[in-house]
Amino acid sequence: MTRHFNTAAVAPFSRRKWLAATAGLFLGLATVGSAKAQDTIKVGVLHSLSGTMAISETTLKDTVLFLIDEQNKKGGVLGKKLEAVVVDPASNWPLFAEKARELITKDKVSVVFGCWTSVSRKSVLPVFKELNSILFYPVQYEGEESERNVFYTGAAPNQQAIPAVDYLAKEEKVQRWVLAGTDYVYPRTTNKILEAYLKSKGVKAEDIMINYTPFGHSDWQTIVADIKKFGSAGKKTAVVSTINGDANVPFYKELGNQGIKATDIPVVAFSVGEEELAGIDTKPLLGHLAAWNYFQSIKTPENEAFIKAWQTYTKNPKRVTNDPMEAHVIGFDMWVKAVEKAGSVDADKVIDALPGTKAKNLTGGVSEMLPNHHITKPVFIGEIKADGQFDVVWKTPGLVAGDAWSKELEGSKDLIGDWVGKKCGNFNTKTNKCGGQGS
Repeated sequence: MTRHFNTAAVAPFSRRKWLAATAGLFLGLATVGSAKAQDTIKVGVLHSLSGTMAISETTLKDTVLFLIDEQNKKGGVLGKKLEAVVVDPASNWPLFAEKARELITKDKVSVVFGCWTSVSRKSVLPVFKELNSILFYPVQYEGEESERNVFYTGAAPNQQAIPAVDYLAKEEKVQRWVLAGTDYVYPRTTNKILEAYLKSKGVKAEDIMINYTPFGHSDWQTIVADIKKFGSAGKKTAVVSTINGDANVPFYKELGNQGIKATDIPVVAFSVGEEELAGIDTKPLLGHLAAWNYFQSIKTPENEAFIKAWQTYTKNPKRVTNDPMEAHVIGFDMWVKAVEKAGSVDADKVIDALPGTKAKNLTGGVSEMLPNHHITKPVFIGEIKADGQFDVVWKTPGLVAGDAWSKELEGSKDLIGDWVGKKCGNFNTKTNKCGGQGS
């Protein structure tokens, strides 16, 4: 039986009732949705999972996921679980900026851990400044920067490049220098600093050879022949390498092809670590060097516990660790502590809470976040072994404080970064003014 109602009689009343009821329903759903959105704290992961830098960056994505997993086992942060939001900027520098904007505006992440190359970091800087979000950058870089929204947990030049050159000059008696790099910001600026530093130590211009190659460069025959010729002048010669990504594999192979041994012309690399060595034949690399602030082979209780936990998490007993991973470990720990100290994930509060925050590093010391948003780190020189690990041959006596601005460059030597007292990334100590680049 069909019932018929006089809709005209009830329409005004039911429409009002219906509108009130549905408004309440939508409000309730919005509140539930909002509460659900606030159930987790979102963490952005901005690392290349494809392209030329995937060889180095994929493991950093895995590291952040591991750290989030470990933190969630401890109850998360501020009583909330952490949730990773992973994107792939695909070794495409403009895409880094696009993906960073997406993470901050669409995914509403509270912090981002990411970037490897300086050109990718430079690409995202305006986005983090404009949207007032936080980036933890875990890789050695050229310095000449101190940004309020960035925390630099990798090495500045005085924590890697300068100590490596000092080691080669003093211990290996090197007199001629090949500065070989990939053609972008980090190698060019680092080599500018190193060239000025070497000249200040009395090295003549003709004893410095500088060479740049594109990302993914594979034909090294001519360049290695030039290095061999440069090294045959009767003076001890070394290569200081800022070659990045997968171009390292054919570079070292060609050194081997042309019979260049580490005893003849040692190479000290700033971008070759355990991860890059894991999948390649290490014979051509034996005895060559790398300068980092961490090596997997360093025996400390903290490091051994970390390696074990990492290999358990990845279900791979052969999975290696490396320096930028440790930088993420330190940065992540500092971020958690700063959020807990601030009682909030609000960017301004966390940025203010980070300087002075301390975190154990994996090599036995305690790193501290400095007012210039760089950290204190030890420096190690390691020799490549057949198993793809490093034998530490030299280390600094203690931790080295990261300099945001290089003392070797004319426009930088009077600058400091100080986001605590001066609220400035490039405060000029001579003019007592804040301004210019990097502010």
